[in-house]
Amino acid sequence: MRHARDGAAAAMNAASRVLVARGKNEPQELENPDVAWGQRARDGVWVPTKDGQRIHFGIDVPAADTVAQVLRPSLRVFVGIEVDTDIVAQTTASGIRLLTVIHGADAPSEFRFPVSLADGLVLEAMPSGGYDVVHLRYGATVGRLYNPWACDSMYRPVKADYVLEGQTITMRVQHEGSYYPVVADPLYSR
Repeated sequence: MRHARDGAAAAMNAASRVLVARGKNEPQELENPDVAWGQRARDGVWVPTKDGQRIHFGIDVPAADTVAQVLRPSLRVFVGIEVDTDIVAQTTASGIRLLTVIHGADAPSEFRFPVSLADGLVLEAMPSGGYDVVHLRYGATVGRLYNPWACDSMYRPVKADYVLEGQTITMRVQHEGSYYPVVADPLYSR
């Protein structure tokens, strides 16, 4: 148990430093009753769309049974979900962040997030590199997965992007040659 607590502290420290350095325009952690987190990584999270529907983001990792360390209702940490990798999961006023903290060169460079959409919703690629959740009947954007950003412990940008395979969004982080930890940020907002 002590190891997990230390891991959560290390992940939180890395994510916090990077978010502070990025500035005040970052979405802030905030309790949101419309967001429902599962207990384990494999359970993922249910998030709202602008039209009142809900979509599900899973966290597809080898340690899918990892139980979240809930630090407060709007913040949880999945420690050791992958080799040298933790996820700091935040609830924001309008969605979620899955801050992926990569602690070393042995960590993978791809992270999979299966997405389950309500009927009538589709993912549409955007020129920015993100994905909009679009209501087919009305053509309206009801949610957005923003293009991921990543940086290393020296606050240098690290190349990160998404690839959509079926209903799974894969975040690719090219962290080789970086100063660890590297933090990558998938951010969803309705």
